[in-house]
Amino acid sequence: MSTPAQPATSQIGFVDAQRVEKALSLIAPKWTTWSAQTLAQQGGPMRVRDVAARLPFVSEQFVGKRLAQMHDDGLVIRAGDRHGAPYQLSGFGNALSSVHRAQSDWSHAHLPLGKVAGAERVEDAVRRLHLRYSTAVIQVLDAGGPRRFVHIAQQAGLDNSFTRQRLIRLQLDGLVTRTGPRHGDPYVLTAAGRGTGPGLRSHRALEQPRRRTTSRPCPGRGGHPHPHGHPAGVGRHPYLSGPAAEHRRAPLPVQPRPAATTAGTGGRGRSVGLLPGPVIRVALRASRFTPLPRRPRAVQPFVPLRT
Repeated sequence: MSTPAQPATSQIGFVDAQRVEKALSLIAPKWTTWSAQTLAQQGGPMRVRDVAARLPFVSEQFVGKRLAQMHDDGLVIRAGDRHGAPYQLSGFGNALSSVHRAQSDWSHAHLPLGKVAGAERVEDAVRRLHLRYSTAVIQVLDAGGPRRFVHIAQQAGLDNSFTRQRLIRLQLDGLVTRTGPRHGDPYVLTAAGRGTGPGLRSHRALEQPRRRTTSRPCPGRGGHPHPHGHPAGVGRHPYLSGPAAEHRRAPLPVQPRPAATTAGTGGRGRSVGLLPGPVIRVALRASRFTPLPRRPRAVQPFVPLRT
């Protein structure tokens, strides 16, 4: 783990923490960097099976799912809508090269990973930074130097338990450490934590707005979508309120259940009133299949045997 030192001017506080974390969430899923770098090396459209052939340790089905998610995020585009159409990086996806380069440089400088692949190094760096509110905690420590736990929670605007979890994770990742072994000692950024500035600033290339889907008209309000969701006083379901409630289907009248009869000795044909459905069905079935009474057999006269 890197040794603690006094804070230096790393310009971490000049980045927008929420936008950086949103950009990191696009490339944080596993194998996203591998797929993007494979498409960048090809420089043209590639089918799913061709990308999977370059990544023999991942199944073709998983690569297809990852490329489909990257397509939804706007990182790749398809040559057509037909099944099996090839993928290629979009203009938004081509901006990943600067992000990958910055994360790789930071990893080489501060993380003792040894000899690993470039894509694996980038994914490891993103894994240490993409968690929610991690950037906010790093900014607090970068701006004021060593801080105690309660001061970090107050300045970051986070819950105490959540702040403790995030500090523990940053300690395990080697970005934060404590100034002493005693409980309550303040936290401080390590050299790796202070060096995250260039990597975090590189994500400005991914702060472009994501592809928006067309707004669907909401039924029950004239067919016009509301820019800020549902206005006050209007229910979310079209049949709960609004003009559509006037055209609601009237409830059907409740039909009384027919009286059932019981089967058995002394009760055949006797009305028992309303009974639950299963009881009525059993009673009717029993009365329908009750066998007819048998005719008595003729009594034969007793004839004594002759001796």
